[in-house]
Amino acid sequence: MLVTDAWEPQVNGVVRTLSRTIAELRAMGVEVEVVSPSDGYKTIPLITYEEIRLALWAKDDVEERFQAFAPDAVHIATEGTLGWAMRTICRQYNFPYTTSYHTQFPEYVHARFWWIPLMAGYAYMRAFHGKSGRVMVATPSMKAQLEERGIRNLTVWSRGVDTELFNPSRRGVDGGLFADLPKPVFVYVGRVAVEKNLEAFLKLDLPGSKVVVGGGPQKEELEARYPEARFTGPKFGEDLARHYADADVFVFPSFTDTFGLVILEAMASGTPVAGFNAPGPKDIIPGSNAGAVSDDLRAACLEALTMDRAVTRAYAEKFSWRACAEDFLHNLQPLPKPEKKRFWRRLRAIRLRRKPATPATPAR
Repeated sequence: MLVTDAWEPQVNGVVRTLSRTIAELRAMGVEVEVVSPSDGYKTIPLITYEEIRLALWAKDDVEERFQAFAPDAVHIATEGTLGWAMRTICRQYNFPYTTSYHTQFPEYVHARFWWIPLMAGYAYMRAFHGKSGRVMVATPSMKAQLEERGIRNLTVWSRGVDTELFNPSRRGVDGGLFADLPKPVFVYVGRVAVEKNLEAFLKLDLPGSKVVVGGGPQKEELEARYPEARFTGPKFGEDLARHYADADVFVFPSFTDTFGLVILEAMASGTPVAGFNAPGPKDIIPGSNAGAVSDDLRAACLEALTMDRAVTRAYAEKFSWRACAEDFLHNLQPLPKPEKKRFWRRLRAIRLRRKPATPATPAR
């Protein structure tokens, strides 16, 4: 049973990771029950991120689904209302569970609400993940960073990329998407929001052109402030894949991501990546010859321009969604078969004891 507050129709790295992992698990013969805000619960939008809907008053239904599905393992993917509900249920039944850390939530909150200190955010994270059997994180550097913050039982769960959709063959189709722009073309793909540190890219003195692909609360403000950059809005599917492939360099300025799935999507398209020396870029790029990381983002961008696109593509081909799913399955802590049988037998007995007795038929 996988419980997540982030799910389709949202479009972000967390949803792509979970949906592709689940698809691979099912192809491997694993039965997966997904609990998400899309399951008919009353929801409210997350403050400052309206695409994410938080489910309200869902615990009783989630508990019924847990009992009916009788899972071998429970994974809680996010720290929202559904995540807390499932955590409470697992603690109530003394059922083991795992969690994952997809977003640097304390940094995300602090970037938007500067008066909320990082220590408060990490206290929240420790409270949520503290009893998890394993906390899955995307990179070794993220694991080390969280260990320093007092989070334990951490293990690395890497990511994959769709190498068929994101492919160098899409470059230059019909003259290319950026035929009218001065070259080289530096592209960013992702949410246009303050926590993505997008201005670090837009204010750089670079040759050629800058393109921003995506939507978000900061889009209009940044469009007005940087009129020389092209803002395309969100793109999907093959259209998105062409934007990656037609770029000369993909720029990833974020300090708050835990991995940056867009890095692999760009590389799979043959486009080298420039980023800061931060979690995600510093785990994926160094030694790959598929991009550059530096404390000087401009220097990283110019260095990435010199990278071989064929080498970049070859590096991305090492990351598969099947390997990602196998890694995830290995990190789960399912109940051993004998213990599982005892657990569900005890639970059935408890439910029978709680079931109201059927009233006796009165004698005539």
